[in-house]
Amino acid sequence: MPDTARPSPAIPILVYHQISEAPPRGAPFRGLYVSPGAFARQMALLRLLGYQGLSMSALLPWLEGERRGKVVGITFDDGYLNNLTQALPVLQRHGFSSTCYAVSNLLGQTNVWDQGIGIAQVPLMNGKQLRQWVAGGQEVGSHTQNHVRLLQSDAATALREMTQDKAALEDLLGQPVRHFCYPYGEYAPAHVAMAREAGFETVTTTRRGRSAVGGDLLELPRVPVVRSTSLPVFWLKVATAYEDRERA
Repeated sequence: MPDTARPSPAIPILVYHQISEAPPRGAPFRGLYVSPGAFARQMALLRLLGYQGLSMSALLPWLEGERRGKVVGITFDDGYLNNLTQALPVLQRHGFSSTCYAVSNLLGQTNVWDQGIGIAQVPLMNGKQLRQWVAGGQEVGSHTQNHVRLLQSDAATALREMTQDKAALEDLLGQPVRHFCYPYGEYAPAHVAMAREAGFETVTTTRRGRSAVGGDLLELPRVPVVRSTSLPVFWLKVATAYEDRERA
């Protein structure tokens, strides 16, 4: 259980993509795969060390400094089906919650935005499966309608991608979608303003580092967990300033 007497000067927000065995050596971006076994060991270590894994909504009181304790944010980008089949049972086993950032126009399809760089196409959760994710105690966030590059989109398109993705997911799930993640980690100050206008309470980036308590909730750094992250390095990422040296 969280140690509410212990201060939380910085909070790690973990970012995962696929919970699956990696493709053969030489495949592009195979580092973004974390094997089911490795994920299970990482979550077990968190629990053993007294950390509570939390969704972005559940994490907010700690980010805002209203609560203190040993907490870790857990996020998944893109909405892969293997998050449901492989990660959800592990999260439930430990009583953890998490946030999965979904792409509303591609539900039930594949990661088509990766085709041009040769990344294997794998299933994304469809609407029914996304509801199963929520019914399993997890949360859904927004990742734009089409996984667009915001820096290559005009202002009207960028805002529409944010607001309409939020609205579509809220309609599907019957509950508010309060959190957003910049696709590819690419954004400009104008997109921060758009996220605020759209009504998002937190926004995560791909900037490396732990999140400062009381910091900017619309530009939150995260701690990447990849295929090569060993269990000792995972501990360093969570429990020490190891990732903070990577801050931009």
